[in-house]
Amino acid sequence: MRILVVEDDAILNDGLLTGLNLAGFSVEGAATLDEARAALAAGRFSAVVLDIMLPDGSGIDLLRELRAQDDNQAVLLLTARDTVSDRISGLDAGADDYLGKPFDLDELSARLRALVRRSNGRASACLVWEAITLDPATMQVEVKEQPVALSRREFSVLHALMQSPEVIQSKSQLEEKLYGWQEDVESNTIEVHIHYLRQKIGRCAVETIRGLGYRMGRCS
Repeated sequence: MRILVVEDDAILNDGLLTGLNLAGFSVEGAATLDEARAALAAGRFSAVVLDIMLPDGSGIDLLRELRAQDDNQAVLLLTARDTVSDRISGLDAGADDYLGKPFDLDELSARLRALVRRSNGRASACLVWEAITLDPATMQVEVKEQPVALSRREFSVLHALMQSPEVIQSKSQLEEKLYGWQEDVESNTIEVHIHYLRQKIGRCAVETIRGLGYRMGRCS
């Protein structure tokens, strides 16, 4: 899951990037509205964590811009202004959730997983495809009820595929979900992750659609 964190406090921003990354998210940071707009213009995110009070304006303005463009990316407002009226204003402007400072990183991670789950139309927290079960909260994968150890990137590839298992996703789409817009990505990086995934969960579990990309395969 690719997350954009828009927060001008450098220490908090770095802490969020590190903590959410360890929780299994692919995270990018922005400190101003202009940086956030540039990141959003470069690609789509699973969710945006948006501070209201930013150096060059209000996060609410950016939120209204997104909704005026019919952009339905999930947005969680994160701010020290936690009065009832502030929450109402943010939610009425189009926010999907609201978390006041100070906050618990585990709660933020859980709220983000719930936002992404709802935006994908799912009720269950776990993803299941044939004999494979993936739990985004614990970053655990089981095949035929047996645990399988995956690297963080391998887990992210599998998670991206299992969110829409029958949809073909191109290499560039998977790269966008796994890596930041300013990161350099080797040309064969996705192929390498897919190769190791197949070794661990079964060669038939990920199907290559020549010239198009990848989707979950059927082993039965």
